[in-house]
Amino acid sequence: MKKVEIYTDGACSNNPGKGGWAAILIYNGHEKVISGGELDTTNNRMELKSIIEALKILKEKCEVTIYSDSAYAINPFIKNWIYDWIKNNWKNSEKNEIKNVDLWKLLLEQVNSHIVNFVKVKGHSDNEFNNRCDKLARKEISLL
Repeated sequence: MKKVEIYTDGACSNNPGKGGWAAILIYNGHEKVISGGELDTTNNRMELKSIIEALKILKEKCEVTIYSDSAYAINPFIKNWIYDWIKNNWKNSEKNEIKNVDLWKLLLEQVNSHIVNFVKVKGHSDNEFNNRCDKLARKEISLL
């Protein structure tokens, strides 16, 4: 099974406002860079979108490690919250509706198509790929 590393980031101006997302996929020493943006969005939506779009690129089941600085995007998987949300009809432990359910459902569909490990990285630090994703996501905002 192919092993792929994916670095992701999302950004938003005025939150909500113009947003951008980016991902760098690394397989066998080769990189594929993808990015995009939306006019009316939030930072959290862009964080989720970056992971969804990266996973959608994969043409077959892969072993994937996703690196993100977004606790919002990865903690539901690391801490298994997402499965409780599903059991509770997309509500959290306080019975509040989960925001961005449309994207969570898309992300879950993509995650279930692969073997995925999520790794939290510190944002705006010394992680070259996370920093590149941040710059790419911010560039997408400037293009809108």
